[in-house]
Amino acid sequence: MASHRKSRTPGARVAGIRPPALATAALTSVALLSQTADAAPGDDRPSLEEVEKKVGDLYRQAESATEKYNAAKEKTAKQRKQVDTLLDDVAQRTQKLNEARAELGSYAAAQYRTGAGMPDTATFLLAETPQDVFDQRQVLDRMTGRQKAAVDDYVTQRTETMKKRQEATESLRTLTETQGDLKTAKATVQKKLADARELLSELTAEEKARLAAIEKRKQQEAARKAAELARQQAAQEQAEQQEREEAAQQGGRSSEGSGSGSTGSADTPPADSSYATKAEKALAFARAQIGKPYVWGATGPGSYDCSGLTQAAWKAAGVSLPRTTYDQVNAGTTVPVSQAQPGDLVFFYDDVTHVGLYVGNGMMIHAPKPGAYVREESVYYDGESAIHSIVRPA
Repeated sequence: MASHRKSRTPGARVAGIRPPALATAALTSVALLSQTADAAPGDDRPSLEEVEKKVGDLYRQAESATEKYNAAKEKTAKQRKQVDTLLDDVAQRTQKLNEARAELGSYAAAQYRTGAGMPDTATFLLAETPQDVFDQRQVLDRMTGRQKAAVDDYVTQRTETMKKRQEATESLRTLTETQGDLKTAKATVQKKLADARELLSELTAEEKARLAAIEKRKQQEAARKAAELARQQAAQEQAEQQEREEAAQQGGRSSEGSGSGSTGSADTPPADSSYATKAEKALAFARAQIGKPYVWGATGPGSYDCSGLTQAAWKAAGVSLPRTTYDQVNAGTTVPVSQAQPGDLVFFYDDVTHVGLYVGNGMMIHAPKPGAYVREESVYYDGESAIHSIVRPA
């Protein structure tokens, strides 16, 4: 509405200002315009917090693509093995088919030499599809049992060979599609990582220092949360131990009368001694890998991605885990974070794209992300909300 109020002309307004005041106002305007001009180029640049979030998102997207790559790679290997088996089977069946065909040819030749019903028999035995004329009873009546068996064998071999050839063709098609998925996932990983590196390369030295300070504060908060979880677990363990002792005293010698020693955590399977032994071996392996680089798609021994590390660690304990986080999350019993035990798998994010190995006291060993190394740090390294679930394998 102010734009319609024109009670004074611009000239009259300026005329009312004394020269010194006018000069001051002009200088102020120039300074403001100068500041605005200087700030304009930087307006399009993202803030440091935005850069940090974008880089973090790119790394998570790269890790998600890595798990898809791992799944496609594993599927490709299985399908290639299946195709090779089918092709070998087709070759063997083709050989048997040729042998059956040769045997039929010998019968036809013998009948031709003896003149015994040569036209019908030769037509039947040498036809490309014997089944089409199988109902010619007059021909079958002149065949011996051995000749009928040879025909049956030929028909069976032909049918089975065609079936296996179709299976091999379909498996080859599926394999080609999976190889395409593999290439797509690989390209996606490389693109995300390249974008993240480009963003980081554009930061000034001061911005990189500020970013490091932000990361340090996050690590301090994560360590505080880990210590808090450790205190909670210690208090819970002490309370459960006290309950067990009281139950043992009340139950006397009767183990049945003690209520089977159940406590407030009865809905969660306990980490028994056999699990603890295996977990100790898995953790010993994981600790030995600390300092090795994260490499997407790697399963050791010189480098690992997150699920490659957990798979290798539990393999050292004699337990076979699936290759990807998507499958590992279903390879055990889910437990609350408060009841996590050493050796448990800690999964992150809604799409379950990261995993670490719990070591106790709110800490874990994991292969974090590209450019980082296998290390031990808080399970709250990316915030409490990032934790998806805790799974107890074996």
